[in-house]
Amino acid sequence: MNSKCVKDLMLPISEYPVVSINATLLDAIKALEESQIKCPPDLEPFRAVLVKDEENRIVGKIGQLAFLKALDPQFSLTKRYTQTLFQAGVAPEMLDSMIENLRFWQDDLDLLCRRGRSTLVKDVMALIEDSIDENDSLSEAVRRIVKLQTLSILVTRKSAVVGILRLSDLYREIAAMMKEMSNE
Repeated sequence: MNSKCVKDLMLPISEYPVVSINATLLDAIKALEESQIKCPPDLEPFRAVLVKDEENRIVGKIGQLAFLKALDPQFSLTKRYTQTLFQAGVAPEMLDSMIENLRFWQDDLDLLCRRGRSTLVKDVMALIEDSIDENDSLSEAVRRIVKLQTLSILVTRKSAVVGILRLSDLYREIAAMMKEMSNE
């Protein structure tokens, strides 16, 4: 029986790349690259940057997909419209066709990167709305990550963020347990 809990697998916030809410995408990219260089070889590389507010509270996250979405100046507008149209009953195929007609990537990649590097992370970050307690079981962590369809979840101690639990680290632990069980 595995008695490990979330805090046994989490990465402390101090080891994770963090930028200010007023940082640019370029700042976030640099922070992510620095952390990947420093990442121990036995850990999966970091794929996201956490965002802190003026009071040093973690309020958001920007991952690799968000970096790409941020290149689209119409992203937030397109996202809002497609959600509204989908809720109104417009077929997904029709939405795909409409989005195809608004393709931001028709612009040259060089131009998109020039525009994107000064985009503020606060304009494209995903807000962090859920967390898990450091003493929760790994079973609870699996349930929450699957339910939220997320690659990571913040870890708290008495409502203060102390770490992050990544899907890759949880997967590695589960895979090791399964392999160990196959030897029984």
